[in-house]
Amino acid sequence: MMDDFGLYPREEPFDPLGVMLFKALQVIAFLFFLALLAVSPDAKEGKIDSKAEFIITLDWPDNHPDDLDLFVQDPAGNIAWYRHREAGFLTLDRDDRGGANDFIMVAGKKIASPIREEIVTVRGILAGEYTVNVSHFVATTGEPVTANIKVQKLNPTAQVVFDNKFTLDHTGDEKTAVRFRLDAEGKVVNVDQRPKSLLETFRSGWRNGADLDPRTGVSKNPVRIRRD
Repeated sequence: MMDDFGLYPREEPFDPLGVMLFKALQVIAFLFFLALLAVSPDAKEGKIDSKAEFIITLDWPDNHPDDLDLFVQDPAGNIAWYRHREAGFLTLDRDDRGGANDFIMVAGKKIASPIREEIVTVRGILAGEYTVNVSHFVATTGEPVTANIKVQKLNPTAQVVFDNKFTLDHTGDEKTAVRFRLDAEGKVVNVDQRPKSLLETFRSGWRNGADLDPRTGVSKNPVRIRRD
């Protein structure tokens, strides 16, 4: 009698074709997942996808008003600095002038950045010695400034070549942070801190851009005759 009122559950008719299609979809989805795993590159610790070979970073305390400048010389004598930002394979990414230019304008208001940092990238391998110097361009506070230089080799994996602090204490103070030597394969074969002035090289300004206007990049000497 209960069946007359439809109270007993009724079994759906078995559809073998539908079951086969469902199982086939499961298999295809599983195979697709395996294919994704096969083609996805393995994550490797320390691996950096970068066009640069080395990154050289100068930083000093946040919000500090003093202006420090980074100078990097390659084995060919090219020097990247604020008046000559591209020299050989060297590129100065930004000239940080301390409190003078660390801000952006948004809706007519200055938004300050506390970060004090300059970065030079080395985008090719040139065998020989590289020199990394820092100059205390403007000592606004009159107090010593502790700065840090870090040299990182990026390829094939990230490696810190040098990381150390030093002190600059007056306008015009120049310090050699580090000198490192590369072989033809780009391997670091020597690191030391023997002092070497790069500012002295600007007495012959042709190669290193000392005669260039920093705003226009044009030589102040219209003839630009070599003086070395």
